[in-house]
Amino acid sequence: MMRTRVKICGLTREADVLAAAELGADAIGLVFYDPSPRAVGIEQARRLCAALPPFVTSVGLFVDAAPDQIRSTLARVPLDLLQFHGEESPEYCAAFGRPWIKAVRMRPGIDPQSLPELYPGAAGLLLDAYDPARAGGTGQCFDWDLVPPDLAPHIVLAGGLDPDNVAVAIRRVRPYGVDVSGGVEAAKGLKDRQKMVAFMKGVFDGDQSC
Repeated sequence: MMRTRVKICGLTREADVLAAAELGADAIGLVFYDPSPRAVGIEQARRLCAALPPFVTSVGLFVDAAPDQIRSTLARVPLDLLQFHGEESPEYCAAFGRPWIKAVRMRPGIDPQSLPELYPGAAGLLLDAYDPARAGGTGQCFDWDLVPPDLAPHIVLAGGLDPDNVAVAIRRVRPYGVDVSGGVEAAKGLKDRQKMVAFMKGVFDGDQSC
């Protein structure tokens, strides 16, 4: 049985990065989108990446960013993976010489089964809740039954996950990975260690019951 991978997103403090890694997170997400309350600056992001131990992936999240912004960020911040959370085309996503994942907000009319064909170069697909006012971090779940079973092993499940529901989500969907932000926070951008502990326990419990 393959264990479910975990990404903890929206980190802004070195202590939270260290705690996430210590507790077993596979990846941490840094938000390069100024409207977000979890956005980080370049120097801040450099410090957070420098704090990462080996084998923990650093993910940079962008939303319809200008290409020059991404290139400038990559020149100064050692990101392992890019996450595109806007309306970016596959060609745009592939233009920066890094592995990338495409976030798709599950709005009405989205056919999950078509996504691998739409984004054939993606290292993975992240399915999130749809909110017309926000690109992510909504704290809302979408209907997990919309995820086709044959697609589930290739997706990262996001949207409203927290310590109380992540085990159920894993049992229902059986995704490759899960992505959490607000569900483990004391305040926006400030992670709560005990919530992270509880979330990781929920992931373990969900895996054990699959």
